[in-house]
Order: sequence, then structure tokens, then C-alpha cells
Amino acid sequence: MSILSNFLSDLHALLFPPVCPVCGGPMDEGARTVCTRCRTTIPLTRYWEEFDNPMTRRLWGLVPVVHASALFFFVGGGGWRRLIHGFKYRGAWRLARDMGRWYGSYLADCGLYDDVEVVVPVPLHLRKRLKRGYNQSEYLAEGIAAELGVGVDRRSVVRRRNNPSQALSRKSDRWANVEGVFGVRHPERLAGRHVLLVDDVFTTGATIVSCAETILRSVPGCRISIAALAVSEHELGLDR
Repeated sequence: MSILSNFLSDLHALLFPPVCPVCGGPMDEGARTVCTRCRTTIPLTRYWEEFDNPMTRRLWGLVPVVHASALFFFVGGGGWRRLIHGFKYRGAWRLARDMGRWYGSYLADCGLYDDVEVVVPVPLHLRKRLKRGYNQSEYLAEGIAAELGVGVDRRSVVRRRNNPSQALSRKSDRWANVEGVFGVRHPERLAGRHVLLVDDVFTTGATIVSCAETILRSVPGCRISIAALAVSEHELGLDR
């Protein structure tokens, strides 16, 4: 059976060679997640190396966070946008986990996140989760947690209301769109712990700020850090 499985796997690779989810080009031999060229040209933020960075400063005025960072800058219409849409809308959940591990390796090496005790993904509403089949932020969280050597809590924080997608909302409506959306079912699991809250994209910050506020309001002694896979330069005012 294993011989047949190996044969079918080799045949699939021959007929459908893997392509890079960013540029669409062929994957180099031994390359992981993305091709070598895209891995070396990814627009990294390196915010995980700085306690005081533009993303942290943006959040300090909204919610008290310990640390905040993103792996790369999100550019609309580019290949990295295609990668995010791949695991968000096209079923490529393994890609989300691989990107989480890549990101998590930086967080583990920098030292600022050494005291994180649990990773919490921003939850999807049950209806949206059933339609999509998974929550991409959970797979990002899994990858990050594996590198940090901590667990993932998928159940303590919930999405109470199936609000419209933030991507479909006007920027002026995004804060109202997430008001009262989140809840905490098991505050005792997070009490007194340093929680790393994980989401895929940070644009206005409305979703992750609303989620962080709910946790801090509901959980005694909890501290929050934030990790997004991608962040908008425009929203941070860095493209002016």
C-alpha cells in the first residue's frame, strides 16, 4: 500500500508540479512554503525585533498591549495578497499553518515573546466557519504556537454575532461592525496569563482591537500581545 501511495504521490508531482503561492512560478527543489526568490524578497516588517514599533504605537492608543507585530507588509494586488486569499478563501489551510511556523520562528528567536503562555486565534462565527470549513487564524496560531512551544486555546474566546466581513465594509463602518461581536466563555483558562492574539491581516485594527478589549475586560490579570500575519503600510501611515 505504501508503494502505491508513493507512486501516486510521485505521479501527482510529475503531472502537477508544485508552484509558489505568491508568484505562481515553479517551486525550487527543497523550498518550503514559497519559492526561494519570494522568500528572499518578502517585505518583512521586522517589528518583532522592536518593543516600540509603528504597529505597537498604533495599538497603544486603542488597547493596552504588551507587544504587537506582523510578519510582512500587505500590498493590495500583489502576490502576497494572493497567498492570503489562498488560505482564506480557497481552502489552502496547510499554507496558513506553514506561514504561522515561519512567522513563529522569528517570534521565538527575538526574545520579546518568550513569556507568552498561550496563543488564541481570533474566532470566526460558527456559521462562517461551517461555510469555509475552517478558521485560517487557527492554523496560523498552530504554526506560531509550535515554534513558541506553547498551546493553542480555540474555545475560550467566541464570536457571538455573524457580522458582515470587514473587507466588505466601509472603513468608517468597521469599528461599529465589530462592536459587541466577541465573548469569553472560559475566562479561568486565560486568567493571569500572557495571551498572544493571532489574526491574518491588520488593516484598521478594528477586529483584533475589539477582540483584545473583550478578553481584557472579561479575564482578570490577563496580558495581551498581538501577532498579525500581514499589516497595511497605508493604515500605519508609512506610505506617505
